[in-house]
Amino acid sequence: MKDPAAPPGGAAEGAALAELRARLKRLREEAAANEQKWQRTHERELELLRADTLPELLSLLTAGMAASYGLDAVQLVLEDPNHEIQHLLIGGGGRIEEFPSVSFVDTMVGLAPQLGALRRPWLGVWIRADHELLFPGQRDLKSLALLPLRRQARTTGALCFGSRDHERFSHRLSADFLQHLASVVAVCLENACNRARVLRSGLADYLTGWHNRRYLQSRLREELARAQRSGGGVSCLMIDVDHFKELNDSCGHLGGDEALREITARIEAHIRASDTAARFGGDEFALLLPETALDAAVGLGERIRAAMAAPIDVGGGQTRVVTLSIGAAALVPKRKDEELKALADRLLAEADAALYRAKGAGRNRVATNLEDDGA
Repeated sequence: MKDPAAPPGGAAEGAALAELRARLKRLREEAAANEQKWQRTHERELELLRADTLPELLSLLTAGMAASYGLDAVQLVLEDPNHEIQHLLIGGGGRIEEFPSVSFVDTMVGLAPQLGALRRPWLGVWIRADHELLFPGQRDLKSLALLPLRRQARTTGALCFGSRDHERFSHRLSADFLQHLASVVAVCLENACNRARVLRSGLADYLTGWHNRRYLQSRLREELARAQRSGGGVSCLMIDVDHFKELNDSCGHLGGDEALREITARIEAHIRASDTAARFGGDEFALLLPETALDAAVGLGERIRAAMAAPIDVGGGQTRVVTLSIGAAALVPKRKDEELKALADRLLAEADAALYRAKGAGRNRVATNLEDDGA
C-alpha cells in the first residue's frame, strides 16, 4: 500500500519513463527507416552494376532514381566535349531524345560554375538563378542535392536530385550515403562507356556503325585472296563529302554528325550484303565490292550520288543538300601475286587517286583510276 506521506516523485518518474520509451520508439523507427534507406540504396547499386548497356544505365540513373527515392526531379549531367558518349549511346541502340533528363555538355563550368569545384555532394536550398540550367523546365523546386561524379581526380559529371520539400536536402544532413552513391555511379558510367567502346571500336566506327579502316584492310586481303582463287576481280569506291567543313561550321558538330549518319544510311540502301562499308576517315568512306567489275562499281557510285539529291536533316529545323565525290578502282589479282597486302594498298591508293580526280574536276561526280574515263 502506497505511503500517503511519500514524496510526489512517482508521477515525475512515470513521466520520465514514458518520455524515455517514446524516445526509444523514435530511435527504433529512425533505425528502421535508415535500414530501409540503405537497403534501397544497396538494391539500386546492384541494379546499376548489372546494367548491360549505356542506354539501360542512363535510364536507371534518371527515371529509376526518381522512382526509387521519390524525387521530383533528377538530372544527369555528363561532360562530353567530343560527343563520344552521345555516339556510344546511339551505337548502343539508344536515342538522345529518349533521355531528356541527361544533359551532355562541353564543360561542367559552363552549365553551373559550382559543379567544376565540387569534391563532395552539396545539399541546400534551390536558387533559381544558380540552378535553373541544371533542371530545364523546373520552376517549383525547393531543395536539391548535387553529387559530383569524379574519376581520375577530376569531375566528369554530376547527378542532381531536386525536391519540392524544403527539408528534403538540407546542408545540415549527412551526405555520406550520397557520396557513396556518387562513387558507384561514376564507376558504372566509366564501365558502361568502356564496354561500348570495346564492342564498337574493335571492328566499327562508333558514329556511323560502319566498319573501321583496320577491318576494311583485313577484309580487302581476304577478298583479294578469294578473287585470286576464282580468277575474278575486286572493286573499291572511295567517297568524300563535298565541302563538309563548311557544313560542320554552319550547322555545328552535332549537325555534321547527323549528316554523316544520314549519308551512310542512304548509301547502305544501295549496297549488297556481301559488300563491306567502312568509315575511312572523318568524312571519307570506302566500299569494298567483291566480284565487281569497274563499270558496275561506277554504276553503283552514280546511284549513290543520285541518292543525295534530297535535303538532309541536320537538326534544329535545318536541312542541307550534300553532294559526294567518288573515286572508283578495280583490280584482278594474278595467281602469281603473293603480296596481298601490297595489292590491297595499291587498290586503295588507286581509288583514292580517282577520288582526287573527281574533286579536281569539280566535285559531285564519279571518276575512275583510268586516265580516259572522261572525268
